[in-house]
Parts: sequence; C-alpha cells; structure tokens
Amino acid sequence: MILSRSRVLGALLVATAAIAAFVLAEVLRTVVFAITFAYVLYPLRKRLVGRGLSRRVACAASTVLAFLAAALLVVPLLYVLYRQRSRLIDLLGQIPDVLVVEALGLRFPIEAAPVVSAVRIALRDLALAITAAAPRLALELIVFTILVYGLLLRPGAVGTAVFKIVPPEYRDIPMRLHRRTRTTLYSIYILQAATAAATFVLALALFALLGYRSPVLLAVIAGVLQFVPVVGPSVLVVALGTGDLLIGETTRAILVVVFGLGVVSFVPDAVIRTQLADWTGKISPGLYLVGFVGGILTVGAVGIIVGPLVVSLLLEIIEMLSENEGTSTPVEPATGAPK
Repeated sequence: MILSRSRVLGALLVATAAIAAFVLAEVLRTVVFAITFAYVLYPLRKRLVGRGLSRRVACAASTVLAFLAAALLVVPLLYVLYRQRSRLIDLLGQIPDVLVVEALGLRFPIEAAPVVSAVRIALRDLALAITAAAPRLALELIVFTILVYGLLLRPGAVGTAVFKIVPPEYRDIPMRLHRRTRTTLYSIYILQAATAAATFVLALALFALLGYRSPVLLAVIAGVLQFVPVVGPSVLVVALGTGDLLIGETTRAILVVVFGLGVVSFVPDAVIRTQLADWTGKISPGLYLVGFVGGILTVGAVGIIVGPLVVSLLLEIIEMLSENEGTSTPVEPATGAPK
C-alpha cells in the first residue's frame, strides 16, 4: 500500500511530538498550561482583530492578559504563604498539646503536639522551597508568555495539519473534540477563576469580621480551595470551626461554620455558576473530582487542568460512539434465513 504524503507527515508529526515531550519534560507542564491558556484566549484575540487591531497587537494584548492571569494565580499565594507563615505558625500554637475527646462517658486524650510540630516544620521547609524555586518560576513564566504569544499568532497551524491528515468523512470528530475542549477549559479557567475571586472577597470580609488574625491568608486559601471540586473551601471552614472549639472559642466556631458554609462555600457557586451556566462543560461534579484528583496524583500540578480535560474528552468519545450505534442501520437477514 502506498502511503500518501499527508499521512507520512502526520506520522512524523506524532513521532516528533513524542520526542519533544520527552526532551522538554521539565517544562512540559508550562507548555500544557500555555496551550490551554491560548485556547481560552483565542476568542479575545479574534475579537480584538475584528475591532481593527493588527494581528500582532491583538496577540500581544492577549498575551499580556495571560501573563497577568498566571501571575495573579501564583504570586499572591506564594507571597502570602511566605510572608504570613509566622502568623500561621502562631495559629497552630494556639492548639493545646493534648486534646481530650469525651465519648460514652469516657475521656480519650489525644496528643496534638507531634502533629503541630510536624506542620510547623513543613511550613518552614515550604518557605525555603519557595525562595529556592523563585528563579525557576520566573523562567517558566517567561517561557509560558512566549508560548502563548506564538500560539495566538498562528492559531490555525495545528488545525490545518490535522484536517489534512484526517479523511473528510471523519473531520466531524476532531471538530467535536475541539468544541468539548474549549467548553471544558472555559469551565476550568473562567468559571472557576470567577468563583474563586468571589470566594476570596467574601471570605476576606467574613474572616475579618470574626476577628481572625490573618484574614488575607485565610481568604487566599479559601479562593485556592475553590478550584478543588465538590469540597472546596468547606474544608477550611470546618477546620477553622474545629480549631475554635479546641481553644474554647465556641461562639466564633458556630458563626464561622454557619456563615462560612452559607456565604463562602455556597453563595459563589449559587450566584457565579448560575450566571455563567452556559460556559460549564457537560461533566458531573463527581467525574470532575475524579479527573482533578487523578490528574494531580498522576502528573502533578498540571493535572488540575489535564485530569478533568481527559475525563471530559473521554465522555465526548463515548457519546459519539453511542450516537454511532444508535444511527447505524441493522443488517437485514438473508432471504430464507431462520428466524
């Protein structure tokens, strides 16, 4: 069988991409984040070009937005964790060395000192790790920015190559996968980011009113936890309520649990997700959680994006298979065949 030129080039493209993934393994997460950011920013770049800006200026403006978004996602969390670590350690110091749990008339002492000590050491190690990783993070941010600009400058290159390889009767498949990818990435980036921002504002106001010593730190943690599906900032709220109970702050414990679960955990989801419902992907929270956790455990931080995306694409392929089975014409039995 004689292979066409396009298929040979397609096989060469796949092989070269595999080699590139191996060689660039250390910056692979940066490449993945850049590709997904470019996916989300392409409509903005297209709109800017439609308003009269040149292609390069539109790409530059979109890239600046991507740079600022990436910096806003990473820098505040790292800064707060590094600068506010002493306050977090002070909060841990308020926990008694021995916790007494009463059940069925019996008292069970639990030593908390070893756990608190281990957390303090982990926080100090984290601060040192952040300091050591700062130059590398800066380089990765530069690579990320260059990649986003390049992808936005020539967004149709990959699509053109794919359509030259795929036969015409199968071209609806990559188009559906493309639409599913776009919807899922919008759901992860825009929807989650908007919800996290609202969570930060509400959490900052609540924690400040309740008199916590580090409301900014706690609000940042609540905003980051909003990216964790299903549980979200509820984990932080319950942990704060439990900590207040252990140190005798019963009233504040009740207030933070009631208003925290109602305002910080529920309101952003109820309001933001309702307003942006058209941007959500067709993936249930349970499957999103599976992709989120599985992605992080398998490929690290990039799994936050890749995990749910892979699950979403798998569901789309299953849906296409079911549609194909439903529309396929059954084979008629031959004349005289036994029934």
